[in-house]
Amino acid sequence: MKKTSNPKKTLLSSTNSRRTFVKNTALISGALVLPTFQMDAMVNVFNEKKLKIALVGCGGRGTGAAVQALRADENIELVAMADAFEDRLKSSLMNISKEMGETKKVNVKEEHQFVGFDAAKKAIDLADVVILATPPGFRPQHFEYAIDAGKHVFMEKPVATDVPGVRKVLAAAKKAKANKLNVVVGLQRHYQSSYLAALEQLKQNKIGKIVSGQVYWNSSGVWVRERQPGQSELEYQMRNWYYFNWLCGDHILEQHIHNIDVANWFIGETPISAQGMGGRQVRTGKDHGEIFDHHFVEYTYPSGAVVASQCRHQPDTMRRVAEFFQGTKGTVSTAGDNVEMKDWDGNAIFNHRGKDDANPYQVEHDKLFASIRSGGVISNAENGANSTMSAIIGRMATYSGQIITWEEAMKSELKLVPDELTWASPAPVQPNADGSYNIPMPGKTVVM
Repeated sequence: MKKTSNPKKTLLSSTNSRRTFVKNTALISGALVLPTFQMDAMVNVFNEKKLKIALVGCGGRGTGAAVQALRADENIELVAMADAFEDRLKSSLMNISKEMGETKKVNVKEEHQFVGFDAAKKAIDLADVVILATPPGFRPQHFEYAIDAGKHVFMEKPVATDVPGVRKVLAAAKKAKANKLNVVVGLQRHYQSSYLAALEQLKQNKIGKIVSGQVYWNSSGVWVRERQPGQSELEYQMRNWYYFNWLCGDHILEQHIHNIDVANWFIGETPISAQGMGGRQVRTGKDHGEIFDHHFVEYTYPSGAVVASQCRHQPDTMRRVAEFFQGTKGTVSTAGDNVEMKDWDGNAIFNHRGKDDANPYQVEHDKLFASIRSGGVISNAENGANSTMSAIIGRMATYSGQIITWEEAMKSELKLVPDELTWASPAPVQPNADGSYNIPMPGKTVVM
């Protein structure tokens, strides 16, 4: 990774402006629904219209998101799909059609099935609402294009893999809000009853001021896709995208962002700095690309709160996906559908057992389309960008072994994702002669 000079001025120009922004938005509500100022004639502009959806990114998450979107509204249809790979698009279309049955909501003509690096723009142009579910490295350019084209957006997390991408998303988010476009980001805990119930208790000061916390995404890991005969290096990396930072950003960003996001949300701030450690001990094969298999990060917040962050991809180790926070008056733990709050004597303050709660993955789409129909505005993009940036500074800290400040990191010009790619392009990361990839080395790797 090369250090570049001449950094552009950050979109969030000072620590104070960033703190003010986050304080004013983080605790408004789980969905960050903004007040609407449209005139009466504009309020129900979409109320009777058949809304057209485009799916960009036809993997498992994109397929699932498309089905959830189609179930969120009666007068809606999927009209366009885009993916780098034809086999993924065809498989996704088959699965979506099977799930939707005879509803006649799937109407993707052959000429509206777009494949390749320019496919996203073609699909976006045909829709009212866009689902962005490619590997996250492509998210900033797709989001920018969709907002410039005046589309409502559902986009998966994270929203970028590098700092220039975060800045691009923040700029597009500002434009989306100004143009009253709805944007929902797939940080679905903001739409989950248990987390919203916990947030309400925090707003009532039930455990006092949060001073520390521990957040976890420890699991055995995810899929690996083997290199196939005849694949170019670029195709291999895109098929096995989880293990390359330009596409995925490492699992601290791709998965652990959920837990880091909860810390930001509950504390009502984003970190001012991160320091930590990580490496590869178990997942060390060539097919695991360049990412770590464990990260430990200590985040410090403007209020003085310190949160310890763990994520791990190692089989046969303790599995934990949860959040714990300590306040001046008590504690709270959140894990899936369950919330527990206690005072410092161990007495129960609040409990939530949500086994019958609505599926938050579905709720986020229900809320999106209801807002479009009513003329409302949901603006999740800024929060998505801030949580993405929080995870990125954690990755910078573990890769470099240095203390990384938010303010300095936001100036970074280190781009992981090329502006333009074709199938003739070299892969952004090149293997060594033996087929292995360079692994970040604390104390040596430059991250800005």
